[in-house]
Amino acid sequence: MINSEEKLLLENTIAFVKKELQDAEGGHDWFHIERVYKNAKLIAEEEAVNNLVVEVAALLHDIADSKFHGGDDTIGPKKAAEFLATQKISEEDSTHIVNIIANVSFKGGNAKKTFHSKELEVVQDADRLDALGAIGIARTFNYGGFKNRKLYDPAIPPHLKMTPSEYKASMAPTINHFYEKLLLLKDKMNTQTAKKIAQERHQFMEQFLEQFYAEWNGEC
Repeated sequence: MINSEEKLLLENTIAFVKKELQDAEGGHDWFHIERVYKNAKLIAEEEAVNNLVVEVAALLHDIADSKFHGGDDTIGPKKAAEFLATQKISEEDSTHIVNIIANVSFKGGNAKKTFHSKELEVVQDADRLDALGAIGIARTFNYGGFKNRKLYDPAIPPHLKMTPSEYKASMAPTINHFYEKLLLLKDKMNTQTAKKIAQERHQFMEQFLEQFYAEWNGEC
């Protein structure tokens, strides 16, 4: 059961995130955070975790996404730490939350992990679920448009062995992102709850791609 101090912390965190992301790109705005927050709470119901750490980390996980800050992965954790220093929260929980934020990102799928916790697994799954299904498709094309990327180019194949730096620098067509990240996420989920949801969303994306290629090739 959440106590009054925890409730105030969550309220303050929500207000802070809404203000910070008020002009954010549509796939990484407050509504993305809200969906991840809801996903995290749903997954946490089936896991033995520190719920406060999960919820605050979910709210702060994209407070300064590196892709909008020159690829700098340190800005998000730093901004989160600075905010948490103004709040009534234990040093242990604050450090845990900052570590989650520093390690939650996909980063091309080939980055070595330096931190592990059940809370990280929950937040990571919650974030990855928002990259799948109908929402995932919408976010992918929204970001592709934001970066002025081609929808698809048959002459540019997906690159599945990118380093984190190559992944950050990629300007490949948006369809390639399905193969370089989205379709890989189903098998990277940590929790049983997320694995079940991811399977359904994965199938929806496969159906979308079949339709996309059929229309591209004038077959329907």
